[in-house]
This record gives sequence, structure tokens and C-alpha cells, in this order.
Amino acid sequence: MSDPAISCLDVRKRYGAVIALDGVSLEVQPGSVFGFLGPNGAGKSTLVKILTGLVPRAQGTVRVLGGRPGERAVQRRTGYLPELFRFPTWLTGTELLRFHGRLAGVPVDPTGLLDLVGIGQAGERRVGTYSKGMQQRLGLAQALVGDPELVFLDEPTSALDPLGRLDVRDVLVRLRERGMTVFLNSHLLTEVEKVCDQVAVIDQGTIVAQGTMDELLQKPNARIRVGDLTPPQAQAASARLGVPAAAYARGVLTVPVARPEDVPTLVKTVVDLALPVYEVTLERRTLEDAFVHVVRTHQDATAIASPPEEARP
Repeated sequence: MSDPAISCLDVRKRYGAVIALDGVSLEVQPGSVFGFLGPNGAGKSTLVKILTGLVPRAQGTVRVLGGRPGERAVQRRTGYLPELFRFPTWLTGTELLRFHGRLAGVPVDPTGLLDLVGIGQAGERRVGTYSKGMQQRLGLAQALVGDPELVFLDEPTSALDPLGRLDVRDVLVRLRERGMTVFLNSHLLTEVEKVCDQVAVIDQGTIVAQGTMDELLQKPNARIRVGDLTPPQAQAASARLGVPAAAYARGVLTVPVARPEDVPTLVKTVVDLALPVYEVTLERRTLEDAFVHVVRTHQDATAIASPPEEARP
């Protein structure tokens, strides 16, 4: 097996008293689309800034394309689209891409890049006349200047309509077919589920789940319709079933199961709690299901391990 495109081992970073990363370890294989997920403030942006050389790591080991983040040889082989970016409005799309090519010291094909992201007809228009979605596509083209081996994309579909998101998804698939590695930050979990090979979930600076998409989604969900429950009933049911409180919503308990044969036992547990069971269905777990489950479980465990100050003896 070839060396990882990205390797992090026990990476830690603090900003004063705030722990941004707390022992992060992960690997990204070359030629894959890697989804990096987490709630706001979980540490995603800090790790991306470390990987791109914008922020120095504090502790741990980080390797990107076999070198250290920030090294010129590594930077020339990577592309980056930040979530918030601004381009000079007086340049045309073609001029902007040529300008970034000169900055990076790499050849650039503006026409090919603009065609790739679906705005080839707007190359001679000034950026100030672009819609927000067109500027997002231009940002993606900018990240691909120089045909990098690795590209970091932070919310690349945030300003796009459904058709635009579909176009970007197609672009990511084509990049993977060309052997490029894509490190993708996105809150649109349905998009991540459709395009990513591997996923890592970070919460409170800690990786709480990672693996291939099949590994994260291999457990189906049992959806048990129990009707309206009081908060104590919902809490008791969640505790007995071993799921976070968020597993109960709109009259339905959602419980991951290892195999379909476990469903009767779950139903018996609910009945033993004197709760009604109106319907039971088994459905494939979505990435959103997996994300909510691992984050809520981690947050619940953290809250138990670290009670509020007033609750401490």
C-alpha cells in the first residue's frame, strides 16, 4: 500500500485555555475523497489550517504528501478553497486564474478549469458581476490551479443550488478518477455520503468515529413508533436502549442495530417499559444518523465524566 496522503498522530493544539485539538490521529489514503465532519467549534478549521501550513501544530506528528505542512515543495502540490474567500472584483475569471498560477509558479489552463466547474462561458466577465454561486465555482477552479495532488475544500457547495451541488459532486468524482486526493469539509451530510470514500467525525477536539462509508453505515436503524412520550418516558426508553436522548423524536425511537435479529429484543424492551408500539421498521442508516449518534453519545459521555462545577462535591 502506498504512503498516506495525510497522516496525523496525536495532534494537539491549544489557544490559551481552549483545547482545539486533543490527540487527533487519522490517515487519508491517496486518490480518495475524505469527508471531515463535526459540529461548529469541534476543531475542523484548526486541523485544516495545520494541514495547509497556515497554523503551526503544537504537539504531535503531521505529514502531508510525505513532507511537512507549509514546505514549499508540499504547497506546490496542494490546493485550498477556504470557506470564506474574496477575489478582486475587477479581474475577469480568466485573469484571476492566471494570477493565481503566477503566484504559485505553476502553469494554468483557465479555459479548462472554468469548463470543469461549469462557468466556461463567463471567463471574460469581471468577477464583480458573478453571482454567489458562480464565485463559489470560481473558488473551486482556483483551488485546482496547477493540477494539485491534494486539494482541501471547505464547504465548497455552501452557496450552490441543488443543480450546482450535483455539478460539484460530479467534479469531485472526476478528480478522484484522475487520482487526486480531496479533503472535504461540509455540513451537507447527504452530499458527503454520496461522494466520500472515508469519513472522520470530530467533536470537542477529539476524533469520535472514522472509517470507510460502509463501515460507518453498516448498522441499520430500527425505527419504533411509540407515539407521544413524556420527557421522563423518553429518557427512560433511551437509557434502557443504550442510545442518546436525541434518538427519540416526533414519536419515534431510532436505534442502531447490529443485525435484524436484534429487533424483537428491542421491541420487548420497549414493551417492558409499558410503552405502546404502533409500528416497527428497519431502514438503512444514513450518514446523518451516524453523525448524530456518535456526536450525541460522545457529548453525553463527556457530560457524565465532567459534571458542571455546581454539581461537583
